[in-house]
Amino acid sequence: MNVHAAIDESAVSSPEDSRFTVPGIKCAGCIGKIERGLAEVPGVSAVRVNFTAKRVAVSHEPALNDEAIIEELRKLGFEAERAAENPLARDDAETRRLLRALAVSGFGMMNIMLLSVSIWAGADGITREMFHWLSALIGVPVVAYAGRPFFSSALMALRYGRTNMDVPISIGVLLATGLSLYETMTGGPHAYFDGAVMLLFFLLAGRVLDAMMRDRARSGIASLLGRMGRGATVRDAEGKTRWVAAESLAPGMEMLVAAGESFAADGSILEGRTSIDSSMLTGESKPLAAGSGDMVHAGMINLGAPIRVRVTATGSDTTIAEIARLMDEAGQSRSRYVRIADRAARYYTPAVHSLAFASFVGWMIAGAGIHQSLLIAAAVLIITCPCALGLAVPAAQVVAASNLMKRGLLVKDGSALERLATANCVAFDKTGTLTLGEPRPSDLDKLDGEDKAIALALAQGSRHPLSRGLAAALRAEDVVPATLADLREVPGEGMRGLFRGAEVGLLRPDSADVELAVELVRQGERRRILFSDPLRPDARETIDVLAGLGLESSVVSGDRIAAVEPVARELGISALGDLRPADKLEVLDGMARSGKRVLMVGDGLNDGPALAAAHVSIAPGSASDVSQQAADAVFIGERLMPVAVAIDVARRTMAIVRQNFAAAIIYNLLAVPLAILGYVTPLIAAIAMSTSSLIVVGNSLRLAVPGKIAGKIAGKIGRAR
Repeated sequence: MNVHAAIDESAVSSPEDSRFTVPGIKCAGCIGKIERGLAEVPGVSAVRVNFTAKRVAVSHEPALNDEAIIEELRKLGFEAERAAENPLARDDAETRRLLRALAVSGFGMMNIMLLSVSIWAGADGITREMFHWLSALIGVPVVAYAGRPFFSSALMALRYGRTNMDVPISIGVLLATGLSLYETMTGGPHAYFDGAVMLLFFLLAGRVLDAMMRDRARSGIASLLGRMGRGATVRDAEGKTRWVAAESLAPGMEMLVAAGESFAADGSILEGRTSIDSSMLTGESKPLAAGSGDMVHAGMINLGAPIRVRVTATGSDTTIAEIARLMDEAGQSRSRYVRIADRAARYYTPAVHSLAFASFVGWMIAGAGIHQSLLIAAAVLIITCPCALGLAVPAAQVVAASNLMKRGLLVKDGSALERLATANCVAFDKTGTLTLGEPRPSDLDKLDGEDKAIALALAQGSRHPLSRGLAAALRAEDVVPATLADLREVPGEGMRGLFRGAEVGLLRPDSADVELAVELVRQGERRRILFSDPLRPDARETIDVLAGLGLESSVVSGDRIAAVEPVARELGISALGDLRPADKLEVLDGMARSGKRVLMVGDGLNDGPALAAAHVSIAPGSASDVSQQAADAVFIGERLMPVAVAIDVARRTMAIVRQNFAAAIIYNLLAVPLAILGYVTPLIAAIAMSTSSLIVVGNSLRLAVPGKIAGKIAGKIGRAR
């Protein structure tokens, strides 16, 4: 398509944004190729590649249609399609396709290797030919099926006169398979089906892991938007009510929101007083009182009484949708983190092609013949397969992740270990992160046995966070609930009932300045029960260990500063409060500009964008689904120490990674000249490639043994338990 023809010069020049799914994005070289290539297209003003999501965002003139941009991506060697408009939509087709290819290649590799053992053991004559034919019957279909992801990508690149990482892989696999088939048909002594299939298996394993990480990133935003109510009961001007799905709500409509319902849109309260669970925006566990004129947002939960709400924003205009966009944009900025192996990507393909072609030409000139020259060229292509280089990072990451899992921390993204190793400061959320996020009564000793029994009977009938905390504390004291009559929940007030004919209640305090409290009402007297959100049991010790590792800690919270400062003083760190999601992003951005590489630790929905934007991030196991999806790692249990363990293990991991890179480079320096000189057959090349991979894996297994600091920390955790 002629791009110039696709642009109407008379069109309005205000830019539009389009997003495209590009499955072929596999390395840093792909990112640079797309961003540079599309930037040269007339009408395109900006291009951003999201490596994690395999997506390209393009700002362009309105008259430059999406089909023209897709065609330009094809010319760059990348198939593309419009990204799904529904952010909840998931497309797992690529992951399933890669998994099937991996399974087929694994099956083929195991069976062909079994057949090859007999040949290596000395099988000759008819027996050897039979094993070669059996290997061919398995290998050729396996290569044809499992190699499709590489073959299709290579063909797309070559069709437009370009190249990518899949071109030398495809040539090497096809050459080895073709020559093996020729050797089998002519009764030759060697066949290399095992090398070709083994190569595919290792490469597909990496692609599958990459696709799974991408699916997980998509599910984070899906979980966030899933917090919105599915719809609302709407009242028209005549007073009639009807149910309206969330996507059909419009500004100006009047919603009737019952107690316990989630808001399906942003709005302003018209009538009624209630309490609101706003933790998705503020992260604070205390329900907020709300009445006429107060704003509510989609995803919040109405905890108290029924209210009427005038809709002010719906769908993509809601605050929760804005948080989703912030997460997406933060993920794109983080995706520009480039690994060392990716930096070599743009040089790998031309170097390998040149070496293989030079080997072929050199041996042809030397009179070796086309068959021998092709064998040597295939050996060069296979032996230079970057499996050892590619495993240098993930092999160490897998072992380190397993080590951390035993110590209470689950690593979701292998690259997080690279970023953890370079973090030099930590920003903690307060509620649910430094604290347990579970309000607990702090002065139950003022109640006698009968009061406690009445309080438990009232508390266990409510799902209010303070009631649940009170009930849990009383059960822990083995309190038996009293028998109450006429137990009921009064919207906006609390629980009421009758004990031996007298009115009792567990009610909201009359005073609005009380932080976290309920009042037990009995015989006309009100006994106030105060609550606190306790620090995690090892919070101070963790801060000290992090300081010993060279990391400065601070609190960055959506809670009111009056609630944040006492916690910060107790831990001896600085604090910022009253921060909304966008404010947290600004704080992290400022820290990054000052040279800080921030580890963000948070748990609330309001922390999602910050977790995605930080240099690296960790969420507690009690965090919301959204925060767990946005974070790079999740720690389990009440203890905070796994955060410090993660830093220590990550630093050891990167030391192992550097050793792995050195081993891979030494392997290539030794093996490539031997292949070029003709001392290596394709089979030996495949074995050498696999051996180099095993060396890298073996070195990585050293991470299974705790280091000095991690072992000491783990010992403290074990003794505390």
